[in-house]
Amino acid sequence: MYRVMGALLMSLVVCIFGMPLFIGWLRRRGIGQYIREDGPKAHLAKEGTPTMGGVLIVVSTLVGFLVMAVRLTSGTGFALGLALLGCGLLGFADDYTKLHYARSLGLKARQKLFWQLLLSVALAYLATNHFGVDTKLYFFRSDSVLCDLGPFYFLLVYLMIIGFSNAVNLTDGLDGLASGVTILVMTAYVLIAFIQFRNHQFLYPHVKGSLDIAIFAGAMMGSCVGFLWWNAPPAKIFMGDVGSLALGGSLATVAMLSKTELLLLVLGGLYVMEAASVVIQVAVFKATRRRVFRMAPLHHHFELKGWSEVTTLIRLWIVAGFCVGIGFLLFYINYVGGK
Repeated sequence: MYRVMGALLMSLVVCIFGMPLFIGWLRRRGIGQYIREDGPKAHLAKEGTPTMGGVLIVVSTLVGFLVMAVRLTSGTGFALGLALLGCGLLGFADDYTKLHYARSLGLKARQKLFWQLLLSVALAYLATNHFGVDTKLYFFRSDSVLCDLGPFYFLLVYLMIIGFSNAVNLTDGLDGLASGVTILVMTAYVLIAFIQFRNHQFLYPHVKGSLDIAIFAGAMMGSCVGFLWWNAPPAKIFMGDVGSLALGGSLATVAMLSKTELLLLVLGGLYVMEAASVVIQVAVFKATRRRVFRMAPLHHHFELKGWSEVTTLIRLWIVAGFCVGIGFLLFYINYVGGK
């Protein structure tokens, strides 16, 4: 457990003390956020706030993880690093496109989907053929197999990568929201991975590299805490797509490697709600020309109802904490039942 705490503290220190230097560097080069004009009017004041703070989230997570990890030869560490860097680089390209063309939209959707497809295929192939990850889908416990997906497991990994990287990206619309929710979810994964590590031989023989997963989750927790110090309202910096895509891709990979793909839907329930609100809004509007929400994603709906940004943030943190609590309870009940 000391390695997990070491990774958490190291990543936190690198991020929290490195961020002022990074903010200053961004300001000197005029690298600031472009705000969509059709969003809540209160957000227009954030125009020009330094962005791409996710670069330091990625760097600090890697520093804490690589220094404290001890089982990288298992391949789990490589898969986690590949997801973090791969999704982070895609987000960097998206942010760079926005800045270069001075607009609020970056890469085209099909470009993102193509690169996410390549990354997810690479991850699924390496995990199943070289890192000992099976293609079975488990219902929260090691002896409860829903089905063996076989080659369709590649499709599941792809859907998880695009689903959660884009869900975190959509959630990253309020100061501190995405980073705060990720802290909660990664806290649960530290505990889950540690339980799997301690009970690997008898209950979780199908899970490889649990200690690496716990260390990685701890490192990402520390990075997000350090980032939240500067991203709390009013934010001094935004994470940008380089941060949100890296966080979402990492969450999906942690779930894949820990064989908790279904559980992530509960733990990351707020992400699911945010993404679902966009899907529902678009589908209903195309079918009826009417809107279900005043604006999507969900957090903008509450802002337009009159909630302040801080009120919306704290209440959504509470919802996210409830989802994480329910998810961890499901895991723990099934863990106790399998002993």
